[in-house]
Parts: sequence; structure tokens; C-alpha cells
Amino acid sequence: MNPPLKFAPAVRAALDSGRPVVALESTIITHGMPYPQNLEMARKVEDTIRQAGAEPATIAVMSGHIHIGLTDDELERLAQTPQDQAMKVSRADMPVCLAQGRTGATTVAATMIGAHLAGIRVFATGGIGGVHRGAETSFDISADLYELAQTPVTVVCAGAKAILDLPKTWETLETLGVPVIAYGQDDLPAFWSRQSGLPAPLRMDSAADIAAAADMRAALGLPGGQLVANPISQADEIPLDEITPVVEQALADADAQGITAKAVTPFLLQRIFELTGGRSLESNIALVLNNARLAAEIAAEMARQP
Repeated sequence: MNPPLKFAPAVRAALDSGRPVVALESTIITHGMPYPQNLEMARKVEDTIRQAGAEPATIAVMSGHIHIGLTDDELERLAQTPQDQAMKVSRADMPVCLAQGRTGATTVAATMIGAHLAGIRVFATGGIGGVHRGAETSFDISADLYELAQTPVTVVCAGAKAILDLPKTWETLETLGVPVIAYGQDDLPAFWSRQSGLPAPLRMDSAADIAAAADMRAALGLPGGQLVANPISQADEIPLDEITPVVEQALADADAQGITAKAVTPFLLQRIFELTGGRSLESNIALVLNNARLAAEIAAEMARQP
């Protein structure tokens, strides 16, 4: 069986001509912020990639197809989908969403699957999922980590979400054989913050080096992708000492209200938004744009390879 892919015309043309393409997730649209701010943000991210010389491909499940890129009408329709009517799909439930003809917003894992099926090698997101705090008893570990270990896509993020257990997240990726590359610094970034206090296992300072590493991984026949941790700009960051007590308060609130499973991350992000007076969302948008620019540079370098 052929996978049920539906390509936006601009994405299909870019792939056919060998031009660089950057995949984007759709969970940030349906579960990240309300309409119309989500639509404005999605258009801005896509425009940032175009300005950097690549074609954006926002991936989503709609009407029984994995959409590889969305037309503007489709993007608006997705942005207006109520959160409770959009499945937040990962590897486990993506086939069910497709088979039932439901609308599905792709997480990091599902976006990687769609990108790989479409022949797209680079994906820009905000932050990856990881090992949740208390995972030693809850076993709550994101499927994103295992997807990175098996699907050959280079993922550009601002680190793992700061609400997670960062040391355990990076340790898990090391165990799974996923290369974690800090871009332009020796410290791993922590989403809203440039510094996490954790040393990066690898550092690269150019998009060309990152593209070459992906090519070499493919030449060696190694499974999985690579994770590029791109620090948020200094002007847009919330330093670690400022955001840490906010995250701790949000975690305590989630525990008090019995929030679990897939509801945890949306709850925490919303609570942190409230506690920071909206500053966390401003930083989130800024880091996504920053990651989109770097991903476009990496995609362009890959497209130059013979």
C-alpha cells in the first residue's frame, strides 16, 4: 500500500525540482494558542522559511490524508478547528486518525514520520518532548525520543521543553544513539533559556557541518535522525533562574489538579503563560522563528549535495 500523502502544490514543485523544503508540525497551531493568533503565527513561520530560501511544509492529518504542506485555505481551516476536535497524533494513533478520517495535529514524532514518507530531511519545531519529571514512577516518556532513534530526519529545536526532566531526557537520547548537537555553544539550551547548565555532547557552528553529519549518518546506514539544539536569541530568552520557579509552580498546580498524560504539556504551557504574563508565549514564537531560519539553512546545504 502507498501511504496516503497529499502534497500542497508548492511543496510538490519544490521537491520535484530539488529545492530545499522544511517540515513544520501542526500541534502548535491547534493546541498552542487560540485563533486567530495561531494562524498569524503559522503564516509568520512559513514566511520566515520562504525568506530564508526554502519551502515550508506544514504537516497535518485531514480527511484521511497526511497533508505535506497546507494551502492557505487549509491552514486557516486547521487553525479554526476547536482543540477538542483535533487529535494530537503521534506514532501510536496516527494510523487510527487517518483510518477514521479525523483531523489530527502532528506532534514531533508524527511530523517526522510524515516528513520522511515525503522525502523531507529537515524539520523545525519549538521544543521536543522528553522524559517527564517523576518518570521513574509514571514512566511518562515522550515518543519523540524513540522517533529520533529510528526516523532519519534532522530536527531543529530550542532544546527539550523546560518543563521536563532535562538530564534524563538527554541521557535517554544518548542511550538511544541519537546525536544531540548544540548550535554555536557548548551548553545545551533549555527552550526559553539559552543555557541549561548541561554540557552538550556535540557542538557544531555551521549549517554545512550539520548537513554533512546527516549525510555521513546515512552513508553509514545508521538508523534515526539527529537533534539540533538551537539556543533562543539573547534578546528573547527568559533566563533559567527566572523561569525555573515559574515552571515549579506550574508543575505543582498540575499535580494538585491531577493533570496527567497528554493533558500535562498543554496545561503547563498555559499555566506558565499566565504566570509570566504572556512573556513565555512571546519567547516561544521567537524561538520557533529562530529554529525555522536555521532549518532552512540546513535544508539548503543538503540540497546542494550531489
